Amino acid sequence: MNATVFLISTLFNLYLMIVILRLWLQMARADFYNPLSQFIVKATHPIVGPLRRFIPSFGRLDTATLVLAIAVAALKITTLGLLFGGTLNPVSILVIACIDVVKETLSLMFWVLLLRAILSWVSQGASPIDYVLHQLTEPFLSPIRRILPPLGGLDLSVLVAIIGLQFLQILLQDMFRFY
Repeated sequence: MNATVFLISTLFNLYLMIVILRLWLQMARADFYNPLSQFIVKATHPIVGPLRRFIPSFGRLDTATLVLAIAVAALKITTLGLLFGGTLNPVSILVIACIDVVKETLSLMFWVLLLRAILSWVSQGASPIDYVLHQLTEPFLSPIRRILPPLGGLDLSVLVAIIGLQFLQILLQDMFRFY
């Protein structure tokens, strides 16, 4: 049973991260023609495209993509609930789905920051992936850099951001112990 739960959770979480990444790319106004951006758009457009006909965007927030993220999380929770034979309360599924989206967003931010840090050691900055990661992370790394100057050529802003993200994840777990 654990293997089945792992497989279901992993598949849903991977697609949820792709949907969240699409939302994040749109909000950061990242390069649309980048190969990573194109993959994300192609993986999500068959569902987001029709949703946009019914769900309008609010400013820079693509609400159709946000609704898809919540729907993917709710479908994961429902699938796992049916697997264990639990009762399905639509309100609790929606609340837990929203919490799951926030949790996966923080997790995705952690992995993007970690990937950017690792690529900064080996890449010369000419990679299209490097460029998109820079566009995604700069909005919350640049304020940290203004406060924390570089120490001997080391940029510790990624470390501070990762510590902040871990703090938020632990805080979220403490607030919502039931999930």
